[in-house]
Amino acid sequence: MSTGGAMRGPIEDEKFTLLPDLAVRPLGGAVIWADDEFFAEKENLINPGPADYRPSTFGHKGQIYDGWETRRHRGQPGDDSAIVRLGVPGVIRGIVVDTAWFTGNYPPAVSVSALEVEGYPPAETLAVRDDWVTLVDRAPIAGDSRNLFAVESENRWTHVKLTMHPDGGVARLRVHGEGRPDQRLLGLGPLDLAAVENGALVLDCSNRFYSSPNQLLYPGLARSMGDGWETARRRDDGNDWVRVRLAGPGVIRLAELDTSHFLGNSPGAARLTGRTEDGTEWELLPRTALLPDTRHRFPVVPTAVPVREVRLDIYPDGGLARLRLYGESSG
Repeated sequence: MSTGGAMRGPIEDEKFTLLPDLAVRPLGGAVIWADDEFFAEKENLINPGPADYRPSTFGHKGQIYDGWETRRHRGQPGDDSAIVRLGVPGVIRGIVVDTAWFTGNYPPAVSVSALEVEGYPPAETLAVRDDWVTLVDRAPIAGDSRNLFAVESENRWTHVKLTMHPDGGVARLRVHGEGRPDQRLLGLGPLDLAAVENGALVLDCSNRFYSSPNQLLYPGLARSMGDGWETARRRDDGNDWVRVRLAGPGVIRLAELDTSHFLGNSPGAARLTGRTEDGTEWELLPRTALLPDTRHRFPVVPTAVPVREVRLDIYPDGGLARLRLYGESSG
């Protein structure tokens, strides 16, 4: 097993957790294989939100856990592994192995490896491959805690494998990073330059009190108010904003500002400003009134050169479900 910028032990810096979780279910992630899931299903690993726990809730196989749990090895050799197909392939900046609620049954150590593969090969063929690249060397972890590991690699990955040494339970696996699209799919038609699956990324925002601005760039329609970006109520004369690095330099033709599910807390208005590689700013959408619970679609002012970054200002605060910026990539 080769090494691709591995981190050898847990860290305390949580900065990378502000990046999107490329493995989470709403982004299309899937747990496609595990060698054992006797006590709790592997699919729980990538559920959104923290793990839940209800004491004294027993099923036919024991206490019910909101995570992935394997049977005891009882001294037999071997480790337990699960393979996750990332919903958004990309560069991985950090990994969180969350053992919430697992106290006497968490694994004493874990490791994480990754692959980049084309297409959709059967899970069984991936499980037996010997070219998995180590991202996190075997490292001790704690129970009922978030164990963080930074990753130093610029490679693009499509799958990760979590291995428990030797067995036990993990509540959640978070794979934070930046999306990198399949280059063969670009240039085939109009592109959402603000989609995380195409490589867009939130660079900064004024406030993330209620939810992450990364969710603005998620695929599909928001399922609830909690599936978007919402700021705290402002008590000053300012306004909230978010900066988005586009999937690549491009000319934006159409903007969609979706306030679905936001009723008494949607912004009153919004404005879009584009920025080119050399720092020149262009007004794409002047300050425009918004309605609650509405998918607004606006033609934008065409720019003379492709823009690389967009700033969305909302007035004065509130929440949006999704931001879509359709156009042609020039990068």
